[in-house]
Amino acid sequence: MSLVLTLGLFAALTLLYVSADGLLLKAAVGNSWTVGPRDTEADRGPLAGRARRALSNFTETAPAFVALAVAGASLPPDRVWEAGALAYLAGRAAYLPAYLSGLPWLRTVLWWVASGGLLAMLASLAV
Repeated sequence: MSLVLTLGLFAALTLLYVSADGLLLKAAVGNSWTVGPRDTEADRGPLAGRARRALSNFTETAPAFVALAVAGASLPPDRVWEAGALAYLAGRAAYLPAYLSGLPWLRTVLWWVASGGLLAMLASLAV
């Protein structure tokens, strides 16, 4: 998988997380709060709260993924790196709906899939 494709898929995933957070917030608190100065905290409710926490969790690992993607692009093609990148992207793509659904064990398993992908990418750089 090329660096351009890897980062393109990552960008699409980022937009998905940000959009879910924004749309569910707007649904929970209404348009007047979202277009205003946001001087006070809004009561997000359960679903919009989950979307925000999922986005926060995603952004914790995003810099590591981008760094590993760029570093991996400087090496010869490697199936371990590619499998790791795919595991991260697939795990994170499935993580958002799992988090929104409120299924804790599924969310945790998908977090491990994505984290395992990062570890595979890191390991491929060490050899």
